[in-house]
Amino acid sequence: MAILGFLMIGTFLYLVMSKRVSVLIAFALVPIIFALIGGFGLEIGKMMLDGIAKVTPTGIMIGFSILYFGLMIDRGLFDPMISRLIRFAKGDPLKIVMATAIITLVVALDGDGSATFMITVTALLPIYKRLGMSSLTLAGVVALGAGVMNIIPWGGPLARAMVSLGAESTELFNPIIPAMLAGAVWVVFVSYIFGKRERKRIGIIKDNKGDSIESGEIAATLEMSSSLPKHYWFNLILTISLIVALIMEIIPVPVLFIVAFAIALLVNFPDVKKQQEQIASHAQSMVMVCTTIFAAGIFTGILSGTKMIDAMAVSMVSAIPDWLGGHLPILVAVVSMPLSLIFSPDAFYYGLLPVLSEAGAAFGVDPIEIGRAALLGNGTTGFPLSPLNPSVFVLIGLCKVDLGDLQKKIFFWAFGSTIVMTIVALLTGAIPL
Repeated sequence: MAILGFLMIGTFLYLVMSKRVSVLIAFALVPIIFALIGGFGLEIGKMMLDGIAKVTPTGIMIGFSILYFGLMIDRGLFDPMISRLIRFAKGDPLKIVMATAIITLVVALDGDGSATFMITVTALLPIYKRLGMSSLTLAGVVALGAGVMNIIPWGGPLARAMVSLGAESTELFNPIIPAMLAGAVWVVFVSYIFGKRERKRIGIIKDNKGDSIESGEIAATLEMSSSLPKHYWFNLILTISLIVALIMEIIPVPVLFIVAFAIALLVNFPDVKKQQEQIASHAQSMVMVCTTIFAAGIFTGILSGTKMIDAMAVSMVSAIPDWLGGHLPILVAVVSMPLSLIFSPDAFYYGLLPVLSEAGAAFGVDPIEIGRAALLGNGTTGFPLSPLNPSVFVLIGLCKVDLGDLQKKIFFWAFGSTIVMTIVALLTGAIPL
């Protein structure tokens, strides 16, 4: 069974990484074929259904979170903050780079990497060009900020980890909140270093009157106005309440997002036709993500139901030295960062993480702790650097920079975020020493 399991995962990784078939098809068909080879026959149907049932709450949460944060971005919830930060930065490259980091950390709350890149780069790139600042600096800071925020519950890595481990978002996310906050501070610190370099290179840009640039082309870029978007305060209070309720586990997270989205949609779009248009505008992103999650349920259901995962874990445990077994979470946190350059997110979380978690369990390590460790490495740093993650091409395309140049500029700093977050996770007990 262990051999069959490794062959199944190897086939899945090959098909996905070589782009022979889509991830959805690989999830749905590969496990069925290998389960039939294993002689499970009519039992397969129940295994698949059990797997789909386990991932349903995750699919609901991700789907409605996409709709909710898409609505908030469309209604300009983050626009006033962005405008004020740019006004504050004026013509000082140091302030502009630090403002870039803060804007990215906030906008990335939507959980969609591509959307985060499009919003932040579209808003800030004209300013960088106007002042003669490096587009590579913009791409690097945005990548680092989006990477740290990538582990929020409605983001891709944590959703995949939830599916693979059959865990609740609060089990994985709440204990690593301090680590994520430390990662955000690290990103701002790195932006300070990058900003100092830009300031040293080009200085503080002045206009013809000797004043720091703060209007004209820069203001027009974001259409800065003194008036707040319609329903701004309501949307802000609702979003803050949503995040607080999510962390406190007041009600189940999937239900929380359904209710929050329904309220936001009703208040912001009282007209039924407008409501339907708003849903349709983000439907493609929702369908793409949710269908993949449900198909992943087939994969994990068969992997568990056939006991392949157990057999694979036993074989791995025999190869891991006893002295290293108890420290597996630290190893996973550190090693998963470079692994993200080799394995796609789907391959890592659905193919490797279940085996690693089962191996850890044999040494007395909670699989949830392995999941948190994986998020600290693969989730935060692989996302903005790996060529296997399609959204990275949105970033480099918008900034018109080379992927190799981006990797060289921020690899060290991205790995630093993993180390900082891992240290904080160890200190707070999110992962064991």
